[in-house]
Amino acid sequence: MILTESTHVRLRTMRWEDLDELYALLSDAAVMRWLEQPFDRAQTENFLERAGLSKPPLVYAAEAPAGEFLGYAIYHDYDERSRELGWVLKPDFWHKGYADEMTGLLTALARREGKDAVIECVPEQTASAHIARRHGFSYEGRADGCDVYRLRCEK
Repeated sequence: MILTESTHVRLRTMRWEDLDELYALLSDAAVMRWLEQPFDRAQTENFLERAGLSKPPLVYAAEAPAGEFLGYAIYHDYDERSRELGWVLKPDFWHKGYADEMTGLLTALARREGKDAVIECVPEQTASAHIARRHGFSYEGRADGCDVYRLRCEK
């Protein structure tokens, strides 16, 4: 199922066939720098099962229109009035506008649902904070060591 898409990126439900690409992503130390320790294959399988294949999913595969795996998008309930959104991309796709485009797509989806949008990132993750501010998110404070940015998206 496709969650949302644009001319450059499609966000869809994950499949077991994404496991190898997801493992390559989550085992990359550069990718995981601001998240947690790189995953081994068993951790990746667990993540895919509990986050990507859950009902409803917590994360969605991000792919180019031709089907190339870019990484994944975070999109799930944050609290009863908000959706958390985010992205984790392969280094080959950093600094090419994909995170920015995914933020726009997911913010529009939250807005259609009448929900606020929230982005969380560690304070050192300045690129994510920059994208949040560029999309109109406001710094709301810190929770569990992460900076919290919120965009009011009432219908």
